[in-house]
Parts: sequence; C-alpha cells; structure tokens
Amino acid sequence: MVGDLAHICNRGVEKRKIFLDEVDYERFVTNLLFQNNVDGKIRVRKKNLLENIQEILSGRKKLVEILKWTLLPNHYHLLLYEISEGGILEFTKRLGNAYTKYFNTKNKGRSGYLFQNSAKIIPISKNSQFLYIPIYIDLNSTDLISPNWKNRKDNNTQKILNFLKSYRWSSLRDYLGKGEFNDAINKELFYEVFDTNAKEYEKELEGFLENPIGNNDELVDLAG
Repeated sequence: MVGDLAHICNRGVEKRKIFLDEVDYERFVTNLLFQNNVDGKIRVRKKNLLENIQEILSGRKKLVEILKWTLLPNHYHLLLYEISEGGILEFTKRLGNAYTKYFNTKNKGRSGYLFQNSAKIIPISKNSQFLYIPIYIDLNSTDLISPNWKNRKDNNTQKILNFLKSYRWSSLRDYLGKGEFNDAINKELFYEVFDTNAKEYEKELEGFLENPIGNNDELVDLAG
C-alpha cells in the first residue's frame, strides 16, 4: 500500500558471496536507480552508468523511495517507502532477478539461484522497528571490522564511526555527506518519516555503538 515502510533483506544461497568485486557492488547500486521505474528498467548505453544521472532519471516514475541501503559480501539490506501501489514487492523482485541474471552471465557457466530464497519483506509497524531499523541497517557493515561489537560495551566508537564513514557500499556515507550515490536515496523523506535530522541521527548512532548490549534484544529481533 502507498505509504508503507518495509525492511528488505536477502543473502546468497548457502551464505555464499554475492558481491565478488567492486564491479558487482556498483552493478547492484545502479540497479537501485534503474530498476526503480514503474514502466520497467531504464536502459543506458554508457560505460559510466552514473554519468549525467539526473538527466537520465528525470522522467521516471518511481515504484519506491529508497531510504537506506547497505551491501555486504553475502547479503544486503534496504529500507523502502512505497509510492506506487505494489511497488515494494515489484521493486524487490526486479532487483533479485536482474542481479542474478547479471551475476550468472558475468560468471560464465553459472546458472540457477543466487539468493537462498525470496527476499524477506518485513513491514515496519511497531514503534521498536521505527527506533531501531535504520540504525540496524546503517551499522550492519560494522561486522566487517568488529564481528562481536553487539556484545561489547567497550567498543571503540570513533574507530567504528570512521570505518562507517569510509565504507562505500552503504547509504550512510551519503547521509554524512561523503557518498557518491545521493540519487539513489531520499534523505529528506527519511528525516520526515522518522522525525529526526542529520545531527540528531548521528548522535543516535554514536549512542547505540556506546551501549549495544542494552539494545541486543531488538538487534536479534531485527536480524531475522
């Protein structure tokens, strides 16, 4: 339904890596842009797909607004806001099918499923989800440098924040003004829907990192 929010996630079959190099990550991010169109994928005949991107996307009618995204070697997370009826489901299907086709074509001889099942589409309706889902998505890549961070109160918060600010494959960099994929997300809508702003949200992230143990029950609940 228009106005719905959902957390989308999926991982590789048998937990295999779905992103093998930077080209793979870039392809998925460009799919976030070009698959998000009611009339079907926007086709671009350029090697640099992000060149003149605003002009290319100017006439599209979006299925969803993308509020957050994070990519890790074997899975991804999205936070979507539906603006076209059935848009979340349609966009999610397109992403999975398009990326699987690309991945199998690139890795010659591979066929069949890339993801372990249909993507999870988790409606956001509970207050706890509003509080934690964006933070959960933004902090997900912390596992790459500190796998046990959720169980520690003595996290090096500044070290983790520096990593998050430098991690290219997350929309958090765009929110912090250091990214290159601003056209994929709607920051203004995120701040409106979640009743926050850039400064307050960054403080919430820092607070969560400083005391992850107190929030562990919510993290486990969201991780499913």
